[in-house]
Amino acid sequence: MRRLLAATLATVTAVTAPTASPAEPDPGNWDAVVTEARDQTVYWNAWGGSDTINGFIDWIASRVRADYGVTLEHVKLSDTAEAVSRVLAEKSAGKDDGGAVDLIWINGENFAAMKDQNLLFGPWVPLMPSWENVDVAGKPAVISDFTVPTDGLEAPWGMAQVVFYYDTARLSAPPKSMLALAEYAAANPGRFTYPQPPNFLGSTFLKQALIEFVPDASILQTPVDEADYTTATADFWAFLEGLTPNLWRSGRAYPQNEARQIQLMADGEIDLAISFNPNEASNAIAKFELPDTVRSFVFDAGSLGNASFVAIPYNANAKAGAMVVANFLMSPEAQAKMQDPNVWGLGTVLDLTKLNDIDRARFDALDLGVATLPPDQLGRTLPEPHPSWMVRLEEDWSDRFGVAQ
Repeated sequence: MRRLLAATLATVTAVTAPTASPAEPDPGNWDAVVTEARDQTVYWNAWGGSDTINGFIDWIASRVRADYGVTLEHVKLSDTAEAVSRVLAEKSAGKDDGGAVDLIWINGENFAAMKDQNLLFGPWVPLMPSWENVDVAGKPAVISDFTVPTDGLEAPWGMAQVVFYYDTARLSAPPKSMLALAEYAAANPGRFTYPQPPNFLGSTFLKQALIEFVPDASILQTPVDEADYTTATADFWAFLEGLTPNLWRSGRAYPQNEARQIQLMADGEIDLAISFNPNEASNAIAKFELPDTVRSFVFDAGSLGNASFVAIPYNANAKAGAMVVANFLMSPEAQAKMQDPNVWGLGTVLDLTKLNDIDRARFDALDLGVATLPPDQLGRTLPEPHPSWMVRLEEDWSDRFGVAQ
């Protein structure tokens, strides 16, 4: 895995400014980019279903307007595929410049599709001034979007990461690995569970466990049909076979979702639970959904994480302005604002040890909540497996352990 990460990082960080036509901004000349960006309007196509996130984007708009003279318009989407389809339609129509989409909040399959069809501008990301503070070594998800190398075509701006939370009133020392979790469950039957796959969080639990038990985790970065699946998953299924009888209700029922997990914890039926939001326990405490004795922890070897990205279409009308917005999204000021639970609470993509004292103080001053781990205690972020692994795990889990809801 380290060799793979090093090779990917070398590919990304070694890029130089692409040969650009006179109409294209040169990301290697940042001063020129900033000059060109002034008075541009950037149409950022991003999911618009959250008032919290919309408010943060509004704040970004106010800041880039004040500092750079860039007007940022939030084009609110219900599905990112809407923007991808728009760019594809423009390409089909021969509209190779002056496109309607300047910046897209994008992840996973949508990014892979745009990359495969040459619909993205770049590479540009490693040439951004803010890139120097991004935590590439500790958060490899910032250069690999669900196993697809970003190759400098999209900029990370937020992190989600697996954490566990537990009630200190009932459990003094939580298990810090899947093996330790199995031992805890055997000694305390019924005190742990996870949502039923294919619920996203339940499937995430399966992937987190698979990483620990697979003989060589690097194979998870390739499609499942390229691996010896039976050999790779043997220890993983043995782990689940041993764990399942010791789960809540002996594995004959599972919570449907994260909210049900919280309820089980609040009712004292379980002692620990999984989440993909490091702030979830603190938020639940603030809403009086969990007791204030609940705390969060991560496994010693790290936990799954993924990043939110922005990308610039190949035919964007305001490429310079889009780069300015993306660069500001990765800035310590914007990252600290985003991580504030009163604003949003999304995790930072930055390596805080790289920051100067003033910028580090922005994060140190945040009140993340009594149960939230500070960024430097979240541990190593493990990359997501190729999506095909999740599909196969969900199918096999259903055959082995699935129950009717």
